Amino acid sequence: MGFREILVHLDNSDAGAVRLDLSIAYALKHGARLRGLYLITHSYYEPRDIDEQASAASVEELFMRKTSQAGVTAEWVYRDWSVIGADVTDLITIQAYYADLIMIGQTNSGAPSRNTPTDLPERLVLMCGRPVLIVPYAGTFENAGDRIMIAWKAGRESIRAVHDALPCLKKARHVEVVGIGAPSGVVDGTFSDIHAVLERHDVRTTTELINTGSFPVADMLLNTACEQKIDLLVMGTYAHTRRGSLGLSPIAGHILKHLTVPVLMSH
Repeated sequence: MGFREILVHLDNSDAGAVRLDLSIAYALKHGARLRGLYLITHSYYEPRDIDEQASAASVEELFMRKTSQAGVTAEWVYRDWSVIGADVTDLITIQAYYADLIMIGQTNSGAPSRNTPTDLPERLVLMCGRPVLIVPYAGTFENAGDRIMIAWKAGRESIRAVHDALPCLKKARHVEVVGIGAPSGVVDGTFSDIHAVLERHDVRTTTELINTGSFPVADMLLNTACEQKIDLLVMGTYAHTRRGSLGLSPIAGHILKHLTVPVLMSH
């Protein structure tokens, strides 16, 4: 099954415009319908923010104009939630249930948005049950998906991510499966298994085992993506309990903080 409905979370930042361009490119590539989602949240007793409403109108005009020019079937979804305790992640999750792919932005801790919680990517990956494509807040990524790297570790999360990413993998020019090995250099026997699975889906792959030594795994993955000119990273992530609440694995959390290419994550 391919992507037939893509949901992109938008704002009035430069990164939001980049995210819009990438979502349109994905909609065209996959023949998908595109929903643009813009959310404003505030306390019930706060007056409506005129600037916020003007920003929403400006982004809507940009969204409708660009999707129309590209010939993409599109829907604009605007929600001004004047409800005490309204949570952006919950609101996006509700919309995400009815999409095949969710596209959001990486958190920019240096310029936080009042309408976007800093842990949005982490919480959305854990909550929505759909593949989430997180786009870095710096850079442009028009071709994200031509050269894909799969961070592979035999297990539920990785195979879920691989199958969630199949529509992208089938259209990629290059797919590399990368695993993390021990210094002994012993090759993970599951490489041949995942290679065979993908080949049955008409996806040709290369495989590489990385020996990190004492170097952090997340940094090694990001460095390998850079060296191989990868433009989309695919990885599964498990949840662990952190201070009484669920959080992403340390490797996934580190990658989200230091993201250099878009990453498609599944849980």
